[in-house]
Amino acid sequence: MRCDVHFIFNPTQTLQVQLNMELTTALAATSQQWLVEKWEELECEPLRPSGKVLVLDRILGVTDAMGYEFLRTHPEQRELLARHCVNALSSPNITVDLPGLVVNA
Repeated sequence: MRCDVHFIFNPTQTLQVQLNMELTTALAATSQQWLVEKWEELECEPLRPSGKVLVLDRILGVTDAMGYEFLRTHPEQRELLARHCVNALSSPNITVDLPGLVVNA
């Protein structure tokens, strides 16, 4: 199955990842755990004043912390992040919009 993940850092810096993979709910927990570990490794901060962190917040935080230049120049890391987004959200089409602080799945 074709999966598309679009990362928007600003109007002129975007990255598109096309993957050929099957969606399996069995991998959702593994990908969510990867996002938790990456969030902690990159020392991301909660987006909400309450401090509560949702999966979507982790995707935004990890994408922002990894940054456009790193993901642009490290295609294997860009694909890994995209795969974990697809698995964590069980969706073949995802847009990570950093300026809007929104993840559409």
